Amino acid sequence: MKNSIGQFFTFITLIEHGSFHKKTITLTIVAMIFMGVIAIPDAQAGAEGRCKACHDLTGPKHKTGPSLAGLFGREAGSTDFKKYSASMKKGGWVWNEANLRTYLANTKKGIKTLTGNDDAKTKMRFKLKGKKLDAVIAYFKDHAGSAASEEPVAEKLYLQHCAECHGADRLGGNGTALLPENLSRLKRPKAADAIANGLPHTQMPAFGKKLTAKEIEAVVEYIYTPLAEMPVWRKAEIDASKVIHNAPGSLGDKPVFKADPLNLFLVVELGDHHVTVLDGDKLEPMHRFESRYALHGGPKYSPDGRFVYFASRDGWISKFDMYNLKMVVEVRAGINTRNLAISGDGRYVMVGNYLPHNLVVLDAVDLSVKKIIPVTDKDQTRTSRVSAVYQATPRNSFIVALRDLKEVWEIPYGDETGNFPVRRIDVNDYMDDFMFDQQYRYLIGASRGGGKGRVIDLDSGQIASDIDLPGMPHLGSGVKWDYKGQRVLATPNLKEGVVSIIEMKNWKTIKRLKTLGPGFFMRTHENTPYAWVDVFFGPNKDAVHVIDKRTLEIIKTLRPAPGKRGGHVEFDRYGRYVLVSVWEMDGALVIYDAATLKEIKRIPMKKPSGKYNVFNKITRSAGTSH
Repeated sequence: MKNSIGQFFTFITLIEHGSFHKKTITLTIVAMIFMGVIAIPDAQAGAEGRCKACHDLTGPKHKTGPSLAGLFGREAGSTDFKKYSASMKKGGWVWNEANLRTYLANTKKGIKTLTGNDDAKTKMRFKLKGKKLDAVIAYFKDHAGSAASEEPVAEKLYLQHCAECHGADRLGGNGTALLPENLSRLKRPKAADAIANGLPHTQMPAFGKKLTAKEIEAVVEYIYTPLAEMPVWRKAEIDASKVIHNAPGSLGDKPVFKADPLNLFLVVELGDHHVTVLDGDKLEPMHRFESRYALHGGPKYSPDGRFVYFASRDGWISKFDMYNLKMVVEVRAGINTRNLAISGDGRYVMVGNYLPHNLVVLDAVDLSVKKIIPVTDKDQTRTSRVSAVYQATPRNSFIVALRDLKEVWEIPYGDETGNFPVRRIDVNDYMDDFMFDQQYRYLIGASRGGGKGRVIDLDSGQIASDIDLPGMPHLGSGVKWDYKGQRVLATPNLKEGVVSIIEMKNWKTIKRLKTLGPGFFMRTHENTPYAWVDVFFGPNKDAVHVIDKRTLEIIKTLRPAPGKRGGHVEFDRYGRYVLVSVWEMDGALVIYDAATLKEIKRIPMKKPSGKYNVFNKITRSAGTSH
């Protein structure tokens, strides 16, 4: 074949110099093809004829250009060749079929396309089209790129491209932990898209030019694979993670602003992982700061409202000073965290974790570890994830919902010894998503199997009643008010278009109010006759209902942004204004007059979710969650 190719190119040279008549040329070429002296270029001939003069195709040696052995699947500019152009040396893509076609079709233009830089240059001048291009690429796919045809080694790819930010053990670092538990709300196609195209708001770069589609698929499969053993995150790891932004006690004791500190809102913007501080009187943003990735469970205020504590899904606990508008200290208390709660006396922060299976008690001043409580059954043979932890201020205790045990825990914090003893309450069912009466005697929880709720008398530790609840009620977003002289609770439903209204003396359903679809959040206020509930799911996701608490009827349906999801209502301190989120990247905070139900203001925000009024939270308003 080598001689045939040589003879062919010699012949072509003679042609170019005009040494043959056209008829002779045609007959000679046909004869050479017929006799096998030359052939229609196959893969090997295409590569050898066009590449071998400057490149070693099978060995590691560099010639005028770098070795092309193992080219397919290799990152551009990644060999020890010393004469790469600056653009090629910088690289940023993998030699797969698409990128190789782009480059070889016109190297001068291709380098600009691959780098995304119009000033990029390459030392190689080359153009190939049609079958000639196909033949060269086929060679590299079948021979030089034989290693690329093998299944990608997922762990190796992860360590090379992901470990620097997300940790070699996948437990997180500057980036979030990449474990199935942490990624439960991110579908795999979305994860693949994030790897390929990046997440600019998190500073995650795009890897679409560095990894093939098959390699990205392998990485996705790897990060969604459970770890072989339970991750370890002990006191030593928690202590080592601490970040002190402003030493506790070093900031002033008075607000640095004139706004009412008790009528401030925190608005969590999920779109770019920021939090906005909003003046509840002027309805104007005062400050905006970056949060940890994927906050969850809602921020919790200290009893006086000065400090607020955030939990992120990957375990970061952040303490923020509302008076000085500055972050104080952060610590990573777990690998996958559900939420946190603040003790009623403001001394402790309790963190509930999915991974590891434990509760972590922190000193509220500096977030130092006070105690780690493993979550196990009585016999210590089974462990459990923590669904949520709640403060029960009137009881001087924390209440803990468990994912994998048919128990509810109560943990008092008033004991000066700091022992945090666990009181186990057997509930004979897996219960999630709690709410409480105002005195915190009764716990109302949803059965995970659906269709019912259960009331637990926390004083006696006994089941007080079952409640008829259809679908999947979202009790954690339930509210309470007085109706015809009796206290009622109302809860939206995550699966059905219904609001259940239940009187809290005999725990009987007095009304099921039909809505336009399943809802997520419900809010009211002591100074308003109305309760608001969103329709968060389905074709009417843009709707928000206003319910008259006196008649238990929907009196108005608002659509803050037609076609866009609206949700998470919250009132200001006085019940004068209602804030609703347009839950989109190009979203907004829409503010209504609570009496007239008219829109009075709209503030653009990036996928705003929860809004948390200081006064309503620290006074445990019956119209909001605690």
